[in-house]
Amino acid sequence: MILNTNVISEFVAAEPSRAVVDWFSSVPEDGLYVPAIVKAEILLGMELLPDGRRKSILETFVENFLIPYEQGRILPFETADAVFYAEIVSRRKRMGRPIVGVDAQIAAIALRRGLPIATRNTRDFADCGVTLINPWEPAS
Repeated sequence: MILNTNVISEFVAAEPSRAVVDWFSSVPEDGLYVPAIVKAEILLGMELLPDGRRKSILETFVENFLIPYEQGRILPFETADAVFYAEIVSRRKRMGRPIVGVDAQIAAIALRRGLPIATRNTRDFADCGVTLINPWEPAS
């Protein structure tokens, strides 16, 4: 399962969602993956913060959170993903629902590997051909 940025970011919220924390603890960790572009989004968010306590806490959290993923569970956008990316972007454009490039990359990575995406932004990934899981909502 692919973790989208908002799932990882939830753990540094002042009051993380109990539903997300419970969901995360119920999922086998070795089946979770982080796209490199999601890592980049998180690192960018940290870089944009002013130096201080909040930034320091976030840096420590991200470093510790990502350690288990660094051994083969950070997924790059590869050449083979480009075909899926083009299909997703063109399909959504024809539907009149363009998709942001970063989200299309995440969807392409997931689609090619047959992995669902855990995200709160299910609307952003709708009609991309991937299974979506919203950890903020109870399983149906």
